[in-house]
Amino acid sequence: MRLSRVVSVALGALATAALTVFPSGFSQAAVAEYVAMGDSYASGTGAGNYTDVACTRSANAYPALWAAANRPGAFKFVACGGAQIPDVRSGQLSALTANTGLVSISIGGNDSGFASTMLRCKYLTTTSCQRAVEDARGYVEGQLPSDLASLYGEIRSRAPRAKVVVLGYPYLYETGGYCSEMNATKRQILKDGADTLNNVIAAAARNAGFAFADARPAFAGHSICAAQEWIDPGNVHPNAAGHAQGYLPILTAAAGS
Repeated sequence: MRLSRVVSVALGALATAALTVFPSGFSQAAVAEYVAMGDSYASGTGAGNYTDVACTRSANAYPALWAAANRPGAFKFVACGGAQIPDVRSGQLSALTANTGLVSISIGGNDSGFASTMLRCKYLTTTSCQRAVEDARGYVEGQLPSDLASLYGEIRSRAPRAKVVVLGYPYLYETGGYCSEMNATKRQILKDGADTLNNVIAAAARNAGFAFADARPAFAGHSICAAQEWIDPGNVHPNAAGHAQGYLPILTAAAGS
């Protein structure tokens, strides 16, 4: 065999071997800059181990876990408990740059009256719970789509090359069986409200060309009153297990797609 042929065969074998070393989806180029934005479901309220108490940013939150596992060139964790869309616009958008390669965000729950709805459903009558969810539905279906479209447009303008992952909200309560925290009717009302909110957010994400990571199937069987709860019944937010086993896998999958 001629020498040139030997070299060609050897190089081909090496290339084939190199392809088998790395798993499917492997990228040798790390994300240059990861910006984690949004509200308490992104900051890690309820997950403990807080690095910023004022915003309840947690080292156990899915953005911090993703950054630790993937080591982006820069990690900006600006999500803050209680944030609404105007807060993201005024206090978080500035973290984005032309170098941003990945953005994650969960937003819209507080704008929809999450806190007051939960209080009414937990402590008042079923009728009051229904009214609270219906009041929220009016905003979610009427105003939230345009609010999200505007915000998502600003994100794309500031981070033109970034992969943007919009994370949805899980069902908060198991709807089957007995639950000492809340009666079955209230739990179903909240589930229906969560579907409305998530469907609007998912549609807005698709319209913007962003990925939507659905937390509902990710948390299936692990809501409040499940045998293994990934949501804290006291503050109604994902605990450390919820971030590590619920949110982190869906962010990882969406970021790599």
